Amino acid sequence: MFRRAFRSVTSSRAPISVKPTATLTSTSTSTSPSQPLANPHFPTATIPAARTMASACKQPEYEKIPSTSIRVLRTVSSVRRWRRPHLLDRRSVGLVPTMGALHAGHESLVRAAARDNDHVVVSLYVNPAQFGVAEDLDSYPVTWDRDVAMLARLDRDLAGDGGVLGRVSAVFAPTTAEMYPSGFPGQEVDSAGSFVTVTPVGSVLEGASRPTFFRGVATVCMKLFNIVQPDRVYFGQKDVQQTVVIRKMVRDFMLPTEVVVGPTMREPDGLALSSRNVYLGERRRRVATVLSRALAAAAEEARRAGGDAAGRDAVLGAARRVADGVAREQALLPPEERVRFEVDYISLADPDTMEELDGVDPARGAILSGAIKMLPVEAPREGEDLGHSGGPAVRLIDNIIVKPAAQGS
Repeated sequence: MFRRAFRSVTSSRAPISVKPTATLTSTSTSTSPSQPLANPHFPTATIPAARTMASACKQPEYEKIPSTSIRVLRTVSSVRRWRRPHLLDRRSVGLVPTMGALHAGHESLVRAAARDNDHVVVSLYVNPAQFGVAEDLDSYPVTWDRDVAMLARLDRDLAGDGGVLGRVSAVFAPTTAEMYPSGFPGQEVDSAGSFVTVTPVGSVLEGASRPTFFRGVATVCMKLFNIVQPDRVYFGQKDVQQTVVIRKMVRDFMLPTEVVVGPTMREPDGLALSSRNVYLGERRRRVATVLSRALAAAAEEARRAGGDAAGRDAVLGAARRVADGVAREQALLPPEERVRFEVDYISLADPDTMEELDGVDPARGAILSGAIKMLPVEAPREGEDLGHSGGPAVRLIDNIIVKPAAQGS
């Protein structure tokens, strides 16, 4: 019924640590028109006064993004009703899980899903379980109008592309009450509730810095996979450890879903696309490429070894020199110009387990990954662009896959 293939992914010692607007319309079995939803994130359908008592009791079956056939589904039951006939007709479904704030990286995943499947579902849900108690849940960008406008434009593009199989058929935009029917268990490490934990891969690197992050990711993905029952699910390589965690979860729980990983999408200067980039502001944005540059230097050091094993100290030392050099340059600038950042980790890890390596085995390759925190700007100038929410500290992650020698770099 479902495909059970897995695509390969380029997935102890501690890692080195260096100190246009769209509204929605409702569609129902009633012939009376309904009003646009006032708040697309937490909608309450308005019933026109002219409706009879019988029609007023009839709830909308689904909403649609205007001028498209894309349904907006808000409940588990509505997704399952939508999914059932496609399952019986053996029509394939691809799922692109997102937290909204869509960008070109998400668009590339939707396009990949449309090439592979008859139908594409995009989930838009900011999952509180993957935020720590002190993290940026309250300020995470919510851009519903822009997101649905992007999906509408993308669906029109796909309609004219003869090289794709499917279209964007549905958006799943649940509330937290819908996703956690027993009540949201909380963000604390010792919260009581039903969780999925994937260890040890979910406990290192990002998992060590953010102890509840992968528990939240694995739990919400398990829920989404059970609700949508996708043949394939699409993630970006930028969150490389997440892809390793999800692959392990799918494999260990024998889920009939193929995990497909798309390449990291980047700005022209190399910065990995991320929904959190909007926090940076102009000044920090100029320096934010320090992580991608450091990882590129480490990858180049690994490639220099050719068919020989590249040592850990040499590879990570190349990254450290880049980060240290940028930090020294910034320290020489006056407070109103400089940018401060902290390196959380730079890692050289096994592509399947994320365990730290002594070096790069040319037969297996490795994952180079890192995380930095861009600190709030000092002495902001009048009128300076500080970024979304006033420019709080921004945690950025990135990675480069060092492929096995037989595959090339």
